Amino acid sequence: MILQAIDKAGKTIEWSEKDLIGQTTILYFYPKDNTSGCTNEACDFRDNINRLLPYVQVIGVSPDSLASHQGFQKKQGLNFTLIADTEHALAEQYNVWKEKSMYGRKYMGIERSTFIINKQGKIIKEWRKVKVASHVEEVLAVLTKA
Repeated sequence: MILQAIDKAGKTIEWSEKDLIGQTTILYFYPKDNTSGCTNEACDFRDNINRLLPYVQVIGVSPDSLASHQGFQKKQGLNFTLIADTEHALAEQYNVWKEKSMYGRKYMGIERSTFIINKQGKIIKEWRKVKVASHVEEVLAVLTKA
């Protein structure tokens, strides 16, 4: 599967799962660019990138468009890749495309989730229904013990 992405330098790239091979990766799924929780999560990864880079690369995934990602990355100064999973193929593969409910209305969307994927492309740790506060610290705790 080939998806469009914005790399950490702000350039449009084609991304596929083979890009996970050879480097441990944090692959995190979030619902929507420029919303409060998603912005807080992205900025927490951004602010801790120097603590994360010795261990992993960081990749964020949402169903937003490439243009939305470009604006989000620029506005927040994000220093990692964002994948535009507009057809939610990657989200479905990782089983994070779920039925959600807000104010009694049901709809499909991303269940905020994070995966650590080893150099061979295998999931070694996952978090489902992530709570944004202190999540990056939880991830770092796992990485520093590995």
